[in-house]
Amino acid sequence: MEMNFKLDTFEGPLDLLLHLIDSQEIDIYDIPISQITDQYMAYIETMQELELELASEFLVMAAELLYIKSRMLLPRPPVIEQEDGSIEEVDPREELVQRLIEYRKYKAAADQLREMEVARSLIYTRAPLDLSEYMPHIEENPVQDFNLSDLLIAFQRALRRSRSRMAIAKITRDEISVKDRMVQVTDTISKAGGRTMFSKLIGEDADRTDIVVTFLALLELIRRKFVSCYQHRLFDDIVIQLRESGGNDELPADEISY
Repeated sequence: MEMNFKLDTFEGPLDLLLHLIDSQEIDIYDIPISQITDQYMAYIETMQELELELASEFLVMAAELLYIKSRMLLPRPPVIEQEDGSIEEVDPREELVQRLIEYRKYKAAADQLREMEVARSLIYTRAPLDLSEYMPHIEENPVQDFNLSDLLIAFQRALRRSRSRMAIAKITRDEISVKDRMVQVTDTISKAGGRTMFSKLIGEDADRTDIVVTFLALLELIRRKFVSCYQHRLFDDIVIQLRESGGNDELPADEISY
């Protein structure tokens, strides 16, 4: 019997066996093992004659097919009678059939995924448009979930400390403007590494005027988004931090006259 093969590339011995079965429309549950073994061996011999590299797993399957074929040719072993009286006959092809059925399922799934990949490759998309200019503008809260009343409480606490100190002597000095205090505050925070405490800005010896001017300077800096304020815990000292866009050279000095 003359056999003609188109030497396709198979992913493994099960792929080759399934090709032989499907191409001849053979019932996978009733494989003519002798016929399939002869065709499989013919393919192996053709590969060897063409000096093509043959994976060891193909040779292992060849040995397995020859073993099954020899068992099919031998007299059938005695049947096994079950406890319920039924008779079970051992089929040498059973394990191979189950492996082929399982492989066929995976192969079908792989083919379906390949078709989906091809279909997806025909779909072209473009990068998302920048719609930020159409988004509603939301003013950023410069105090980062920090309530302004907390700053007022700290201000009142500093005033109470100032009143409780006994004024032994009072030396008149030049009053500092809010504009100059803003520059001093940002300079102090910068020298402290970009962050300092509200209590350190006020100082222990600050009088009422210093406290009020510092408080107004902080409010102006917060409004202009040069600094931000936050607390680690409730009633903790307030942290004053320079914002990334802040700096002494950016303070609009000509806009503040008090």
